[in-house]
Amino acid sequence: MDKKVDLMAENTERIMGKDAQRNNILAAKLVSEVVKTTLGPRGMDKMLVSPTNDIIITNDGVTILSEMQIEHPAAKMMVEIAKTQEKEVGDGTTTAVMIAGKLLENAEKLLDKKIHPTVIVKGYRMAQEKAQEILGDISLKITPNNTEILKQIAMTAMTGKGAEDEKEFFSGLLVNAIKSAGITKNADISDIKIEKVVGEGIKNTELVKGIIIDKERISNDMPKKVQNAKILLIDFPIEIKSPEIDTKISISSHNELQNFLDEEEKSIKLMVQKIIATGANALFCQKGVDDFARYLLSKSGIYTCRRVARSDMEKISKATETKIISNINEIGSASLGASDVVEEIKKSGENMTYVGGCKNPKAVTILVHGGTVHVVDEIERALLDGLGDIASALETELVVPGGGAIEMEISKRIKEYGTTLSGRERLAVEEYANSLEFIPTTLAENAGMDPIDVITELKSKHDSGNMNAGLNLFTGKIENMINAKVIEPSKIKVQAINSATDVATMILRIDDVILSKLPKKGRMNELGSLPGYMESLS
Repeated sequence: MDKKVDLMAENTERIMGKDAQRNNILAAKLVSEVVKTTLGPRGMDKMLVSPTNDIIITNDGVTILSEMQIEHPAAKMMVEIAKTQEKEVGDGTTTAVMIAGKLLENAEKLLDKKIHPTVIVKGYRMAQEKAQEILGDISLKITPNNTEILKQIAMTAMTGKGAEDEKEFFSGLLVNAIKSAGITKNADISDIKIEKVVGEGIKNTELVKGIIIDKERISNDMPKKVQNAKILLIDFPIEIKSPEIDTKISISSHNELQNFLDEEEKSIKLMVQKIIATGANALFCQKGVDDFARYLLSKSGIYTCRRVARSDMEKISKATETKIISNINEIGSASLGASDVVEEIKKSGENMTYVGGCKNPKAVTILVHGGTVHVVDEIERALLDGLGDIASALETELVVPGGGAIEMEISKRIKEYGTTLSGRERLAVEEYANSLEFIPTTLAENAGMDPIDVITELKSKHDSGNMNAGLNLFTGKIENMINAKVIEPSKIKVQAINSATDVATMILRIDDVILSKLPKKGRMNELGSLPGYMESLS
């Protein structure tokens, strides 16, 4: 008589074989469906409402997926694609997620035909390698000095987002910011600070060749404006440091208390005297400033900001060509930064500090204006996408046509490659090629066009040798995307294809899902249908 053996704890649940595969594929498809309507210049926005009623209105893929309360493990892997795409390139998050979802959807067709997952994975890997080879062949070379191309790249990135109505103005602003900050190949776009102010219209957004921080001077007795500023940056507090452990001080008389307080004042006075001795007339401190120190600094006419963020300190350092001092004993040898002016300015009721007129700023600020918090937040996301695209183009100096043109050309060539194969992998390669057509299909759907007519015409153009033919959604026609000035960095497509293939193949290889320490009721049904995971917003 056979005996039953329990390998796992009683509260462990398990999904095996086909059920596990289909469950994971369903989750990935649902994530793809969530973001697909946001793709392209005619894509729609999502409103995300948190439990505390904070509202985000956006069509940025990574923002949508990051804010959703997604719990399904396979769905979480799809979210990671978007985060990786955002980190590496700054744009193309929706594209990456959609390709991954379609790869898994098409793989399901092959699973129904009894094709083993490892065969599908092998075919997908072969197609991925071919796709990257094709991208290398057909990418167009640019030069960093071609300002017009960089503007076109930024405009393509911002089309369909909150900044679209002023995309020409913003693209010029971004290119000027990059040139002002001296950003070239492999440079850090974080040197361009984006500061937001609610008030006025988005047309009032401006580029400041210096740094603006959301801090005000710590005393009204300090000068509101300092000309020919000599700037000192410190990251230590101008106050008596509190002991790290509980300390008791025993004082038995009034004189002892007074002596104790006098010693504290003496220490702070000594610190301030060292600062004054440097000749600085503007001080930015990353830590706190004691009230007595504030009085002494005010008396000496030194414009002072305290608790300045480390990132802002580093940007001021780059803009004014000076170092951040970490030790009071090194302050005597400090080289002061220079700018024409340090001034407290008021923008839409908010006090800020402006460090302007820097001689050779390696960091600049874009001051974004807008009618509401939601508007300025979405403008910021659009500008970051534009910056990311320009930086990617500068890094590789390679671009590709947009509007679904590059996906159609890669799809066409992969299908041609598939005809040279003989094994079952050929079917997987063909489905990989079909997955890439999901991008132009969705662009057409989101614009209210007939996707079948669009794809048929696109295929005809590409078959006749027009590899730059794509969908111009402003004219509703198939055009040469280079001539239509719809251009994207090659790196976006390289990263999207790699990330999407990696996660699709990983999910396909899973045939067993073991869930530990979960409630005994309800969880398995949720995993099967997924409504709880996909509809919740955080």
